[in-house]
Amino acid sequence: MGSIGRGFLVLLGIHLSDEKADADYIIKKISGLRVFEDEAGKMNLSLSEVGGELLIVSQFTLYGDARHGNRPSFTEAALPEKAVPLYEYTVAELSKKFPVATGIFGADMQVSLVNDGPVTILLDSKKQF
Repeated sequence: MGSIGRGFLVLLGIHLSDEKADADYIIKKISGLRVFEDEAGKMNLSLSEVGGELLIVSQFTLYGDARHGNRPSFTEAALPEKAVPLYEYTVAELSKKFPVATGIFGADMQVSLVNDGPVTILLDSKKQF
């Protein structure tokens, strides 16, 4: 469906309690993360400074809870009626700043990643403070 060059693969999970403010927090953090190396080899450059792109994939399974039993529960993930508008809002807002590719919401997708560097970051709007 979508592919990118240098940039971020964003696996976007929407929690059942998420609102627009949560999406705004994630949008701001993604836009400002300084994780690309500068000329001195330090993680100091943002996505915009390297001309990066985004691949945003909806991922309700991020809210899988396997603490009890052996089959994960996904009851913390927002239902599509709530998740789709927040997903689309996030994509639209980030598309104003960066080239954005997406998958298909709710589809069974095959996602490939070449992780160029040691960075995988969890952003959680509920853990701001």
